[in-house]
Amino acid sequence: MKGRPKKKRVVRKLPKADYFKPRGVPLSSLKVVNPTIDEIEAIRLRDLLDLDLEECAKKMDISRRTLSRILKSGRRKVADALFNGKAINLGGGNFVFRGKMGGIGAGPGGKCICPNCGYTILHKAQNPCSKMICPKCGAKMTREMKEVKK
Repeated sequence: MKGRPKKKRVVRKLPKADYFKPRGVPLSSLKVVNPTIDEIEAIRLRDLLDLDLEECAKKMDISRRTLSRILKSGRRKVADALFNGKAINLGGGNFVFRGKMGGIGAGPGGKCICPNCGYTILHKAQNPCSKMICPKCGAKMTREMKEVKK
């Protein structure tokens, strides 16, 4: 008998970079930790925006207990990388992206992102992200937009 399927966590903002490594250490000699996009979103909401657990859980459409587990896992991975000199590779996870995305006239630059698994690739001019298929999971890609300052 299979257990209950995991509910996708809502992510409203994606990190601007998806890979970090210690300066001066060759990538080939580093161990890597892999925080998921939903873990990073939980850390962003709780630690960067200083929202309480109830607000964070509501924004991600999950229970407080699930949020606590996600936070613990994500924080442990980031702390492991920082204190043990490991690289951080952000990606994947069990989430659905509900932030602002591009479309017609989104302009040059930016990234195409898979809202299903978090895979990213640089956007190429004249090649709409919406016409691309994710090579990892087969989902339709979409455009990641840069935040516009007012």
